[in-house]
Amino acid sequence: MNTRIKATNVTLSPAISEYVTKRLDKVSRLVGGDPSVMCDIELSRTTGHHQKGEIFRAEVHIVGAGLDIYASAEHEDLYSAIDDVRDEITREFHAKKGKRMSLIRRSGARMKEMVKGVWPFNRS
Repeated sequence: MNTRIKATNVTLSPAISEYVTKRLDKVSRLVGGDPSVMCDIELSRTTGHHQKGEIFRAEVHIVGAGLDIYASAEHEDLYSAIDDVRDEITREFHAKKGKRMSLIRRSGARMKEMVKGVWPFNRS
């Protein structure tokens, strides 16, 4: 998985970069380490004048190998925003995988019914 990290209104220190790659290691294992998959990560500070509230934002967009998954999270701390977006992206990945498996199972069951002659596929 190719990973690009973009920082907006935040300095990207080596500690933050290492934390992001460590946290998103699970996501790369879910994808299977496919080199054609692109993962764009954006870390940003939403405003410069607030002292309280959710001011840090982390976004992850994964594209490739039949995937198009996007997740974002806002939090008061940059590290907790990264953790939240990791949890959300894994949830989105598992939901997409579950939908795909359900579709495969339903279509297989329908084909089996057509072969058995239970489901009328020719309605003329």
